[in-house]
Amino acid sequence: MSAEKALAAAMRAALMAHADVKAVLGDAARIYDDPPADPVFPYLTLGRLEARPADASEAEALEHVVTLHVWSRYGGRAEALDVIAAVRAALHNSPLTLLGRKLVLMLVSFTDVFRSGDGRTTHGVVRVRALTEPE
Repeated sequence: MSAEKALAAAMRAALMAHADVKAVLGDAARIYDDPPADPVFPYLTLGRLEARPADASEAEALEHVVTLHVWSRYGGRAEALDVIAAVRAALHNSPLTLLGRKLVLMLVSFTDVFRSGDGRTTHGVVRVRALTEPE
């Protein structure tokens, strides 16, 4: 399994299991790679997944930047901000277990909330940085 796929799977599992995430996105949490045609709001989607070498030694380390998207139609920013807070609680400094990799560091490095182009959806962005190396 690729490092990127292992990280995405571990992040998704952590989000699906976290009580704060379930409280705002339902149980089972509405987390999608590709949302259904008529999704229930709010929900979260996995966006861009970047990786680049971060070798400081012979460890073959990778620096990952994962972008998550929050979608809400609550009317205002409050719901999207609650989802972002739950995602931060689930992932920031989380000791995730990755298949074939060791997680060295994980942190939420950026968030943003704004009105989407359709005028009724609030869009939140959560950017997560992680450093992994082979087991």
